[in-house]
Amino acid sequence: MPMIAVETQFGCLGVEETDGAITRLVWNGTNKEPNTPLLKEAAAQLTAYDEGRLEQFDLPYHVDGSEFQRQVCDLMFAIPFGETRTYGDIAKELGQPAQPVGRACGANPIPVIIPCHRILAANSLGGFSGQGGIETKVALLRHERAAGLLI
Repeated sequence: MPMIAVETQFGCLGVEETDGAITRLVWNGTNKEPNTPLLKEAAAQLTAYDEGRLEQFDLPYHVDGSEFQRQVCDLMFAIPFGETRTYGDIAKELGQPAQPVGRACGANPIPVIIPCHRILAANSLGGFSGQGGIETKVALLRHERAAGLLI
């Protein structure tokens, strides 16, 4: 699959495209030709986000997973820049327990673009499956000026 690598303050992020949609974001990404127009746009948007010039990604994405996984990802994608929700908030909206929501967040294949870092546990930061773990989650939340809740 084609992938474009983007250097950010959060690491080198690799964005992958499949059939005209973003399907994966990984740390330590590499460039894998061809660089499609969508991948170039994804790189431009990630750079703008990294530089503080973009608050909402506008990219077509596809989550290869269950209907529940896609619903959780869609709800995460809708969380505004600088705001957070809890696993329980998402669970309540879907009429499901919080634990499966946590697993779905952890399985998010497109972190940062689908902002799973904006999901917190009821009494803690929760987890983060990206490189650097919770430290990267904290860095992303600070970048979005949501760090007031971290103090």
